[in-house]
Amino acid sequence: MKNNLWNMLANIKNGQKANKSYILHPRKKNCALILNILWEEGFILGYTISKNNPEMFEIFLKYKQSIPVIKKLAAITKPSFRVYCSSKQLWKINSNLGLFILSTNRGIMSLNTCKKLKIGGELLLLVY
Repeated sequence: MKNNLWNMLANIKNGQKANKSYILHPRKKNCALILNILWEEGFILGYTISKNNPEMFEIFLKYKQSIPVIKKLAAITKPSFRVYCSSKQLWKINSNLGLFILSTNRGIMSLNTCKKLKIGGELLLLVY
């Protein structure tokens, strides 16, 4: 699961550095969950299943005045170092830093959603 996620994040970073309007990425369920969160929070324009290759996503990158909306994608949890937070510890995280994405027992969610549902999980990444 995680390797596809890290590859997608690297593809998004590289696509924005090259000022591409969209990128292609292999179609995986966990990647779709992350892309839904990024779309809902306004970091990407959207994504669709590619017409030429139905096993790929077309991810449409978002720019404001030719500057990428996503300034940085930082992986918090790494394969060698896992970071978990309980529901009480989530309230100590400053949500003004950016968008935190967590993997919980109910699926992949943003920090604000986890706070509302009062559930903890594994901190995956920070987007700002």
